[in-house]
Amino acid sequence: MAKAKKTLRLTQVKSSIGYKADQGATLKALGLGKIGSTVEQVDNDAIRGMIFKVKHLIEVENI
Repeated sequence: MAKAKKTLRLTQVKSSIGYKADQGATLKALGLGKIGSTVEQVDNDAIRGMIFKVKHLIEVENI
């Protein structure tokens, strides 16, 4: 039986305006763009690194 992949639900709660441009680019790479937008991502090291970079702009929930 295959293991179910863990996922994370990411919600943007703050705008990237006023922060460095690379943080806005990281939000776009995660699939976020507007306040209140939500996306589900697979939990892996690359995504965790991107989350760490913009942790002050998003809310993370384990699914």
